[in-house]
Amino acid sequence: MNTKVYLKRKIAPRIANGHPWIFNNEVEKIEGDVQAGDIVDVYFHDQKFVGKGYINPQSQIVVRLLTRDKTDEINGDYFYKVIKECWEYRKQLGYTENCRLVFGEADSLPQLIIDKFNDYFVIQTLALGMDKWKPAIIDALNKIFTPKGIYERNDVPVRELEGLTQQKGFLSAPFDTNIVINENGLQFHVDIENGQKTGYFLDQQDNRRAIQHIVKGADVLGAFTYTGTFEIHAAYYGARSVLGLDISENAVKQANRNAALNNLQHIVKFETANAFDVLKQWGKDGRKYDVVMLDPPAFTKSRETIQKAITGYKEINLRGMKLVKPGGFLVTSSCTNLVNADMFMQTIEMAAKDVRRKIRQVTFQTQAADHPIIRGMDNTHYLKFLIVQVC
Repeated sequence: MNTKVYLKRKIAPRIANGHPWIFNNEVEKIEGDVQAGDIVDVYFHDQKFVGKGYINPQSQIVVRLLTRDKTDEINGDYFYKVIKECWEYRKQLGYTENCRLVFGEADSLPQLIIDKFNDYFVIQTLALGMDKWKPAIIDALNKIFTPKGIYERNDVPVRELEGLTQQKGFLSAPFDTNIVINENGLQFHVDIENGQKTGYFLDQQDNRRAIQHIVKGADVLGAFTYTGTFEIHAAYYGARSVLGLDISENAVKQANRNAALNNLQHIVKFETANAFDVLKQWGKDGRKYDVVMLDPPAFTKSRETIQKAITGYKEINLRGMKLVKPGGFLVTSSCTNLVNADMFMQTIEMAAKDVRRKIRQVTFQTQAADHPIIRGMDNTHYLKFLIVQVC
């Protein structure tokens, strides 16, 4: 018999509207034993069934719902069924070789991330209740895919909020964690063990194709390049010259390796530099490019520092615009869900105003469709990708 969690009479309509998170200040009472990570049944104050989820009394989000169906039994078969559904969905959309197979809340598996890199899988279990099901998740992956390898990248601080340790390592027989993937006709080295997040940013794979017409014959500058995917796409799509900058020596080394892997090292070069400083200096020097591409990290992880993040985004885009020739293009992204699309657009407009340049939108996109967006779940709608012409 599952423990029962009853919600208060006055709670936000968020839960009734489908959001899976239940905060501890929304709980009226709990009937039965509570072991962190257990599956519990959740009810509204009037005894109506809400759903089943996992509980963690030491987390601010005390319950995360897995299902709204009373007949669902949460067991190994359940995880197999849901992960199989995730795979069918990706196949329908054409994401088969590399994809985010499971995108947490958007796939009804809160705090579970699984990235598929061809025959290799990288997983993150970011909450205690999901971490407990790791054996079932691995079992499901083995049954559905017969993978060459599975690796966990649970070296993320957010786990500590759940009382979990940070860790990473093999969840299958050991394998070489430096692999090569194909994307849009190009090849890229992926460092599963030491790369950022799960080793590679799959969420921009569609956006990288969006630059193909504007970069033809262009001199291109890219900042915050990480391992150089946008810049190498630009070279592949016919840019005359491409320079990529990143503060990480390791990332630059990998980016140059990626350029060589695609035989594009004569067009695209990468250098270690602090983009903030260099862009400022080059603006003063009067340097100009046909296309400037900016893909900075999230400048904030908390609501308290949103203003600081907006200042950062404005500053970097302002410096980027200064380097664009009249009639050229700025390609820019923001990957924090705390800065929403409206805020992001306003920031870009303010930057344009400050440098007295007119901009017009070419395209505005979100993350690739293998990272589905659920309205009302802000954390699923995080990436903003924008191309503007700078006149």
